[in-house]
Amino acid sequence: MNDMSNAPVVGLNVPAVVGMDLADVGTPALIVDLDAFEKNVALMRNFIEAKGIRHRAHAKTHKSADIALYQMSAGGACGVCCQKVSEAEALVAGGVSDVLVSNQVVDPAKIDRLAAMAKRARVLVCVDDSGNVDDLSAAATRHGVTLECLVEIDVGAGRCGVQWGAPVLELAQKIDAAPGLVFSGIQAYQGAAQHVHDFEERRAKIDTAVKMVADTVAMLSDAGLDCDIIGGAGTGSYYFEGDSGVYNEMQCGSYIFMDADYQRVLDRDGHFISEFENSLFIYTSIMSKTKKDKAICDAGLKAQSVDSGLPVIFGRDDIEYVKCSDEHGVIADPDDTLRLNDKLKLVPGHCDPTCNVYDWYVGVRNGKVETLWPVTARGMCL
Repeated sequence: MNDMSNAPVVGLNVPAVVGMDLADVGTPALIVDLDAFEKNVALMRNFIEAKGIRHRAHAKTHKSADIALYQMSAGGACGVCCQKVSEAEALVAGGVSDVLVSNQVVDPAKIDRLAAMAKRARVLVCVDDSGNVDDLSAAATRHGVTLECLVEIDVGAGRCGVQWGAPVLELAQKIDAAPGLVFSGIQAYQGAAQHVHDFEERRAKIDTAVKMVADTVAMLSDAGLDCDIIGGAGTGSYYFEGDSGVYNEMQCGSYIFMDADYQRVLDRDGHFISEFENSLFIYTSIMSKTKKDKAICDAGLKAQSVDSGLPVIFGRDDIEYVKCSDEHGVIADPDDTLRLNDKLKLVPGHCDPTCNVYDWYVGVRNGKVETLWPVTARGMCL
């Protein structure tokens, strides 16, 4: 791990220094249990190695060049996914050499930036529109680079992507013929399945996606177009796509951290997903205790995303985070156990947008701050 020994001292929104006791970290802060984080990365590495497939780790989860590089070195990831051009630019500037913008890029200025970035790294992008192919080709030609394109298929999420079958072939053929572009395969991510809690319902959605993908890949092959990448899969479904014999590249992101909502997703035995551990926490302090049955902490709405529900207090079942406003979190404390400056670890309801709130990750091991990682692409949404 990079020890960031030259990181700034506490202040200017830096919550900790290397060597500090966890108890002294400023709050609210985003802390990473390094043992659990490393275990999660190793588990995914072992899975892709056993299946003989690749993992293009989704960096929209963490937005950190340090974490992306760790996933590529220790975790065996072939590269990363990003959702925005600016996010990709930040990670490439941080040393990431292989990035897929797993989204459509249609604004002329952003297409120009995408092509310029291909001078410094391998750059791939998703496409679901014929006119977009022309614009990407023109930019790639102008910059003297090659952009790799994946045709995105709507495999059930109802969001981006063309319908499977003939529309995919038409778009792939146009990409294949376009100057400056390379047809590299298909993007088939079933995002709507990831947080379906019921195992059989989740598997049925992925089974449908796998059938669409298999038929489309066969059609492309018959037309002389091979897919180097057949990509998709997330933390909630990766074992389905990984076992399918069709997908060859996973795009999991949240597995490194886990969050409260992912741990409501059930396995085949009706248990919560348990192979990955919570490694990401909002570290918070009790700032007011004027009532015996409740306490107020300093992690409110501005410290997290609650779109997938309120955070869960880690390691405690006697207290509960029940409500929040901008700067305050209300904790039910029926036994009056909490006191001023007590510290708690909250498991966020949704890790991705929560990480985008912070400037730093505070990496902790054995109760000590071991590293500080900047959230490299924080706020990068262009």
